[in-house]
Amino acid sequence: MLFRDRSDAGRRLAARLQGYARRPDVIVLALPRGGVPVGYEVARALGAPLDVFLVRKLGFPGQEELAMGAIASGGVRVLNTSLLRRFHVPDDTVEGIATRELAELERRERAYRGSTAPPSVRGKAVILVDDGLATGSTMRAAAAALRRMDPARIVVAVPVGAESSCEEFGGLVDEVVCAETPEPFRAVGQWYDDFAQTSDEEVREILRRAHTERAEAAKRKGRAPEPAASDGPKRAIHP
Repeated sequence: MLFRDRSDAGRRLAARLQGYARRPDVIVLALPRGGVPVGYEVARALGAPLDVFLVRKLGFPGQEELAMGAIASGGVRVLNTSLLRRFHVPDDTVEGIATRELAELERRERAYRGSTAPPSVRGKAVILVDDGLATGSTMRAAAAALRRMDPARIVVAVPVGAESSCEEFGGLVDEVVCAETPEPFRAVGQWYDDFAQTSDEEVREILRRAHTERAEAAKRKGRAPEPAASDGPKRAIHP
């Protein structure tokens, strides 16, 4: 095993990201649920705020792993219109799938964030964290959606990933940090001694802890932490 658990993986990943430490323009966004304990350790080591970035793939009917688009935090919808036209997917089918996935995204938004608005990423260096990359499809959808929110830089960071998946992101984002790329890869979980599922309650607790620690650190420095800010009205993007 490479890592004891996700916390151990996060601390080791953070060591590869020290160039972003103590920078006021950096924010760590973790993909729920397994990416959140990893992201917590990264954010803590870098002195950066932590939040979640919720993304739901819109899978083709009967081929859910093949993404025809995605919806994400902040009301962004990304559709692969060329793929939709090629396979003649009806608009009502797309809307039905999007409505179902939006319901789950909104449930998770409420569960993790309550009434707090998502943080603004405009002009920020965003470190997008998960517990690993296998096919990379969820991270790919997240990066595409995040790009529409005008960050200055997107860094995909994972403790472990398939070498081919990590290389693939080189042309999609500004930087890719895969701490380990073992071969043969097979699955993310095989590289963790403890890969137990992260619960919604654990995600809420980690986010509460991260916010409290930053508030206390800001108080010691004699200033208030930056409040979360909305990225503005919802919008649909069709590349």
